[in-house]
This record gives sequence, structure tokens and C-alpha cells, in this order.
Amino acid sequence: MGGTPGRGDRAVEAVPKLVEPVKTVIGGRVREVRVPALAAVPDRGSLGDIPFDNALEAPGEAVLARKDRDGRWWDISAAEFAAEVLAVAKGLIAEGLREGDRLAIMARTTYEWTLLDFAGWAAGLVTVPIYPTSSALQARWIIQDSGAVACAVEDTAQARIISSERGNLPWLQHLWEFDTGAVARLVKAGEHLPDALVHARRAARTPDSVATLIYTSGTTGRPKGCVITHANFFAEVDNSVELLHPVFKSVSDDPASTLLFLPLSHVFGRMVAVGCMRARVKLGHAPSIRTEDLLADLGGFRPTFLLAIPYVLEKVYNTARATAEKMGRAASFDRASKIAQSFGELVEGKAPGLGLRAARALYEPLVYRRVRAALGGRVKYVLSGGSPLGRRLAAFYTGAGVEVFEGYGLTETTGASTVTPPLRPRLGTVGWPLPGTAVRIADDGEVLLGGRHVFAGYWNSGQAVPANTWLPTGDIGELDDDGYLTITGRKKDLIITSGGKNVAPAPLEDWLRAHPLVGQCLVVGDNRPYVTALITLEPDGLLHWRQMHKKQDVPLRILVQDEELRADLQRAVDEANSLVSRAESIRRFTVLPGDFTEEGGHLTPSMKLKRGAITRDYGLQIDELYRGPREG
Repeated sequence: MGGTPGRGDRAVEAVPKLVEPVKTVIGGRVREVRVPALAAVPDRGSLGDIPFDNALEAPGEAVLARKDRDGRWWDISAAEFAAEVLAVAKGLIAEGLREGDRLAIMARTTYEWTLLDFAGWAAGLVTVPIYPTSSALQARWIIQDSGAVACAVEDTAQARIISSERGNLPWLQHLWEFDTGAVARLVKAGEHLPDALVHARRAARTPDSVATLIYTSGTTGRPKGCVITHANFFAEVDNSVELLHPVFKSVSDDPASTLLFLPLSHVFGRMVAVGCMRARVKLGHAPSIRTEDLLADLGGFRPTFLLAIPYVLEKVYNTARATAEKMGRAASFDRASKIAQSFGELVEGKAPGLGLRAARALYEPLVYRRVRAALGGRVKYVLSGGSPLGRRLAAFYTGAGVEVFEGYGLTETTGASTVTPPLRPRLGTVGWPLPGTAVRIADDGEVLLGGRHVFAGYWNSGQAVPANTWLPTGDIGELDDDGYLTITGRKKDLIITSGGKNVAPAPLEDWLRAHPLVGQCLVVGDNRPYVTALITLEPDGLLHWRQMHKKQDVPLRILVQDEELRADLQRAVDEANSLVSRAESIRRFTVLPGDFTEEGGHLTPSMKLKRGAITRDYGLQIDELYRGPREG
């Protein structure tokens, strides 16, 4: 296709390409913001062309890296990856998959996932992600609804899940398992086919062809398949690459690279994987997000940027503080944290004074360098999404030398619709519209989105999304005078107390979730006299707290009522309450002995709370919060 973003000398100075937003003011308030596109959607081709374009333009350039059994990372060139994509695509065709057939993929974040994704596109298929943690019923629904004729899984456990439902999936013709050599068998199956067969299928794809069906997590009801076209991806990734110039186009001697650990079954991870391949940014895969596994992979791969959900950044911060506390340096870490936050806050305006610069320099080798080392040592940028990061944590990482680009979007918008503009951050917001995107605030405060990255519609709905229409997000937000968007809550999650006070629970929940002891938090109070909260404990944070307070042997059911533990949590609640008015503040809370989990039906695969299920299952605990004298 030519003209792919990200080509050329990696070490040249990269200058962000900012385009000022066009604002519409109604009644003295900004109600709509548009940012012109930096990259036009191609008029031909598909995502399946990307590996072959890369191989043609820069055959020896490293586009991927794989880890061997000894933990060493090995580069894979553009030519090598294109050859493997071609071989696997021929295997898919040899197995009888026709153009437009759906191919389901159920695996963790692995090289094989990305390989099969691009091979499927090269063979003219539509790929369908399934979360690796999905139950048999969830996987069956996605395969049934999408009409997938083939499914690739990572391991035997996942193969058993799909196999247990084969009786309900009569049209599922193939089940392949990566761990037992599925890729090699596909390559072998297609050896006799000519390369031209794959190239002919690629040539038949257009930007408007369907690329993938991504099923929403489903906080309520059954997930719906979002129809994402190749044009949607091009609009999303090409404009992201051009806007986030320093991230995707390295401005130092270190070639741009990222280690992907978020699930490829989620649109956020998938969008960045495609963007990296499009911009020829070296991509590695980390299948495990267990703290010790992820830190080891980060140290071995040493990426220059990361994409992460706030939970991961909270984990790194809390682990660093816990380590400092064990060394008797908690007070020093807390001072360093406040200095970093103060420094980070100044990115929006005036330069830091001499005293603040000196204080930051003092803690650079003691704290900030160690935080960056936990991320691999070379990370300069983090793309954060999935849920609000929070002003405090964003300021800390900025002050610690890691620039954070916070974004906001939906599965239906192929990922980000807004993002922090380079060199123009505004903490606490999710930035400006991505180039080529428009944001409007409806009369009731709902955020509406428009642009070429907006999906084509829901699968099997019988209705397409007309061009140039507004997509309602279900989120409540506001635009400031400069066009920055702030998300204040979910339209359906808005709490209305019995006194008529509207309360957005998200800011309180996000603040509390950043505390080392807090795993999850659900704020409740709809049709109640005041606001309360259910709090779960974060396992690593609780383990550290037990050690520091010498309460390792106290059973959890008793510990949740411990006065010292509740006092620490009350201080966190008091801090959260400082964000809101008295009528919106949390008056009482209860600590649950168990966590909210996906397996328990309380979290979606993307870690979002299923509020209805939680309030139903913990109805007794909630009722108890409204008995007796009110606290606070």
C-alpha cells in the first residue's frame, strides 16, 4: 500500500504533529470538539497486506521478538514474519477455510496469536477473539453467534473447554492447539499450495471488508459482536502513530519497542499490536501478568514504551512503596512521591522552581530510577486506557520520568477516541479527540463519538451504523474550554440518593482502588439516604500489611474487622471524600473477605465491575450499611 507511517530513520528527531481542535460553543460551554485527521484511510488493501509491505520495504528490520525457553529474546525480521504469515495462511486455505469465514482465537498474549491474526487476514478470513479466561458457555456463545468454522486455542485446558461444547457447535470444523504444534501442522498442510493463492485473497480484500468481530465484555446481558473493518483499524492506528510521534517513532538511538501483556482479545491490546506492525515497532508478547513473571519479562525485553491499564501502574507503584517500607524507607518514598506529583503537575504550565528541581534530582537515583527499572529500565512513555488513571498516579509517573498518554475509547471505536496530546497534557482528563475524531456532549451529559474508526455495527443485529452519525457511549463527561474531555461516570451507573443528589461513583472508586490495600471498590447509594462502599482487599498489599503489623496468623474473616486495618482504610476513604461534596461522600464502608472475580461473576474479562451482580449477591452486606447510626 505504501506510505505506511513510521518508516525511515529511527534516530531522527521526532516532532509531534499537533492539530488544534475545532470547538463548538453553545450557551457559553464547549459542547463539541473535532480534530482533523492526520492520516487518510487507504482506498485499497487490508491489514493482511502489512507484513508483506514491511518485508518489501525493510526486509531485515526487526518487527517482533520471541522469548526462548532460556528466557532470551530473539528478533524476528519483517521478511521472516511475512514468510511465516504466508505459510500459515496457505495452511488455513488448505484446511478448507473460505474467504469471509470466521476464525476464533482463544489464547493469552502470545506470538502465535498475532501470527494467526495476520495469517487469517492474509487468507481473507475474519478473526474472532475469545478471552483466554472465558467459561465454556461464554466461548460457546461467541463461536455460535459468530458462526466460526475454526477455533485455535493455546493449551489443553482451553481445548477441553471448546471440546466440551462441540455437540452444540455442529458447524465448528476445526480445533487447533498451539501447544501441540498447530502452527507447524498448518504450515505442513499448505506446503503444496502456490503463494499466489494467498496473494489473490489479499487482493480481494478492501478497507471496507470486515476484519474482526470483537465481543463486548458484557457488564449486563450477553456480549455483542462489534463488526470492525480494516478501514476502522487504519483510521485508528495511522492517526495514533502520527499523533504519538515520539512513542512510535523513536527519538533516540533505542529503536521503539513495546512488550504487550494486555490481552489481544481486548480492543486496546489488539489496536496497539496492529499499530506496532504498521509502524514497524518491535513487538514482544508477555502471556503472564503475575507480578514476578511480568517484571522478569520487562527486564529481559526492555521496552521503550508500554500500554497498560491503571491496575498495572497501581501495582508497580504499590510494590515500590511496599519494598521501601520493608527497608525502613517508607517516609522517604512518600516524600519522593509527593515531589514527583508536584513536578508532574507542572507539566501543564509554569516551569519547576530551583528547589523542586533539586528535590527531584535528589530522589532520582533513590526512587524514580528504581520505578523505571521495574518497567524494564528504558520505558519513556506509557499509553494508559481501560479506565481512568487518576490525576495523582498520572502526576507521579510524569514526575518520575515516564510520560503518560491517557486515552479513552470503546470496543465500538476500535480503541481510543481521545488521547493526551503530546507536549500538551492536562492531568485528570483523557485528552483531545484523536485526529479524525469528533466528540459531542449531549444535553443529558452523555459523550457521543464520531469518526472513521467507529465500527460498522453489531453482528447479527441486521443494522449497520450509518456514516457520519453519532455513537452514544453510555458515559457521562464534559469538555473544558480548551476541548479536553473528562469522563465523570457511566450513565447507567449514576447514583441518585433518596435526597435527590446525583453521585458519579467512578472518581471515588478510582481513587480508592489506587490504595495499596484496596483490590476493588463498589460505591452504592441509589435510592438510599447516603453513599456507602463495598471494599475488597488486594492480596499483595494485604500480605505486606500483615507482615508490617505482625498479624500473619489472623484469619481473614476476623482481620476484615481489625481496628488498625479499618483505620488505614478509613484514611483512604477520607482522602477520596476530599474529592467530592459532603452529600457525595462515602459515610460507611464494609470490607469483604473475598475479592470480586471474573470466575465469581462479578468482573468482566476486562476487569470492569458487574454492578448488578455485585449488589444482588452482597445485598445483605449493603443493607447492613444502612442500619444503625451513620458514620462520618
